Amino acid sequence: MLYHKQGFPQDDELVMCTVTNIHYHSVFVALDEYGKTGMIHISEVSPGRIRNIRDFVEEGKKVICKVLRINLEKGHIDLSLRRVNDHQRRQKVDQLKQEQVAEKIVEQYAKKHKLDVKKTYEEVGKQIFEKYDGLFPCFEEVSVGETNLENLGIAKEIADEITELIQQRIKPEIFTIAGDFSTLSYEPNGAEIIKEAIKKVRKIEGAVAIKYKGGGVFHMEVADTDPKKAEKMLEKITETVVSHMKDHNSEAAFVRQES
Repeated sequence: MLYHKQGFPQDDELVMCTVTNIHYHSVFVALDEYGKTGMIHISEVSPGRIRNIRDFVEEGKKVICKVLRINLEKGHIDLSLRRVNDHQRRQKVDQLKQEQVAEKIVEQYAKKHKLDVKKTYEEVGKQIFEKYDGLFPCFEEVSVGETNLENLGIAKEIADEITELIQQRIKPEIFTIAGDFSTLSYEPNGAEIIKEAIKKVRKIEGAVAIKYKGGGVFHMEVADTDPKKAEKMLEKITETVVSHMKDHNSEAAFVRQES
């Protein structure tokens, strides 16, 4: 990877490391993103008693560690391998893979114009890293139109071409919330009351799919690239349906489907 963070990591931060040396009671690693060295004490390698530390680590192996303590004066970084769970490990690996995708976009642009990849990366990154922790978080916003590279200070001809590459390579993730609306009305015109509630849902702006399942139950799905917007849309829909039904002496409830 071309990306390197400045300074020291934060306490509890997850970092990608490469094992460099293994001693009887400790493991020394290189922090790939920071260009610094850290140490994992044998007690932080794995839970339980360890007879042979080499059963858990080997030179050259990539490991995800959690930062425990930093001594700025001495430049010491204490790390833990055992305090990183599988979910955290996957998240960190995915984050680094995403950053590599972003780097490949810059590399593609540089090679097309026969430019030095590292210099091009530094030129583009210089503007982006003032606001973002990496290229990918910025490029992800560009892919959904929330950020403009030119507005960040990147020259228009470069910004336009990289934006085109971003839109080709980075597809925004769609967050979907699904569940069932149960409706009930004892009014003579109950069917019409429910139909009107569903009509109101269909008029709400956004990606909403609703389908009748039978027995007064409607399956609904709300989708957006922004999970917060999806949640707000769901809240608005639920309020609309419940209020409409209540105003007409009827009932409605939404049961969220577990993802």
